[in-house]
Amino acid sequence: MKSHLFLFVFLSFFNSCSSSTPEGNSEGTPLPTTPTTPVAVLTDEQAMDQVQKDAVKYFWDYAETNSKLARERYLTEDPGFEENIVTTGGSGFGLMSIIVGVERGFVNRSEAVSRLTTAMTFLENADRFHGAWPHWIDGKTGHVIPFGTKDNGGDIVETSFLCQGLLIVREYFKNGNTPEKALASKADNLWKGVEWNWYTKGENAMYWHWSPNYGWEMNFKLEGYNECLITYILGASSIAHAIPAVAYHEAWARNGAIVNGATQYGLPVIFNYNGATGNVGPLFWAQYSYLGLDPSQLTDKYANYWELTQNHSKIINKYCIANPKQWNGYSEKCWGLTASYTRNPDGTTGYTAHQPLNDTGVITPTAALSAFPFTPVESMKFLHYLYDEKKSTYVGIAGPYDAFSPHYNWVTPGYLAIDQGTIAPMIENHRTGLLWKLFMNAPEVKQGLLNLGFHSGKYGF
Repeated sequence: MKSHLFLFVFLSFFNSCSSSTPEGNSEGTPLPTTPTTPVAVLTDEQAMDQVQKDAVKYFWDYAETNSKLARERYLTEDPGFEENIVTTGGSGFGLMSIIVGVERGFVNRSEAVSRLTTAMTFLENADRFHGAWPHWIDGKTGHVIPFGTKDNGGDIVETSFLCQGLLIVREYFKNGNTPEKALASKADNLWKGVEWNWYTKGENAMYWHWSPNYGWEMNFKLEGYNECLITYILGASSIAHAIPAVAYHEAWARNGAIVNGATQYGLPVIFNYNGATGNVGPLFWAQYSYLGLDPSQLTDKYANYWELTQNHSKIINKYCIANPKQWNGYSEKCWGLTASYTRNPDGTTGYTAHQPLNDTGVITPTAALSAFPFTPVESMKFLHYLYDEKKSTYVGIAGPYDAFSPHYNWVTPGYLAIDQGTIAPMIENHRTGLLWKLFMNAPEVKQGLLNLGFHSGKYGF
């Protein structure tokens, strides 16, 4: 204590002497300075414009060259890696990202119509399994690329992400000029061709996969809560191939057992998150189904969906600020846990679903950025952190890199379609509600939601 007091007195004396005016010079002697160029801090609107524009580039500048759909991944250090692998769900997110690009003037409207028409034609001729597309498609041939040995057929969940985009394309262009109306018709026919009821295999449930070689052997029942809500909603919305409403209640809602009364950081968790009972899962569960599905004022007998998605986002934010594992770099401006590339303790890289029960010290930009509708203040802090402070490190040719870790001084210089694809749509939903309005006003969607017992004060049903 005495040494600290002495140091304080000494420094005070030194500073007073240093600032005194030299004898004979009443103006004093200025210290030499090195001119610096100040960093231009973006306004909130400029920052949102920039990250949306950057994220759209992934689906415009770096699309698979033949199909014009989304590549599974793009590695800046190896651009040719897996360049022919098209991802079905990521392509759905890409369709919505391009709509945002058109609306914001980032891409030319007529060029977008031409490119989207090429994509629709490709999807018409690609492998389908009772109307559902596989997880991966060869962008050159249209044939299935197995996602796993037995996962070589239809993937109804990835198909639902794609169909969310198809319906938005249809709604956006249906009243346009002749090429736009033709594009809307193509999107409509593709969506209508999915045999959702096949993927119940005759039960009161939906199943993720079907293979022409292995049938239902993967046997992955869709039970809540995770990212698959949109699959049940679109299944119930189909005109020719609808699933029974009882499948939603018995399987997805687990006969009511989906509801959970736990709280985290003072906020109700509301649902049982698969594998994380009493806690929340990765943030993509609050995003993939909600690119088109508007949770504001949306309710059914199990939840208020705005409270559900907002609480999920806020809990992840509060968890990162509390930082129970004491990772360097986590803060109120550096947060967000979801599925992405990751860094393992031994220095190798992989892929994992980051969440409070699986926190590896890795931040995934899409988590906070795609939570903008639910946590606008918290997400804006992260956006400015990326673009005002860390742009040279964490932002690349198509927006924020997939994942980084301040703790390990690590960043992956690449992108995944499913992560990059939610950024522009969800920020747009925060700004204008564009994609929400398009999807929720589709007549089949309204009827499907009603069939399942949903009500929306915002859309009047």
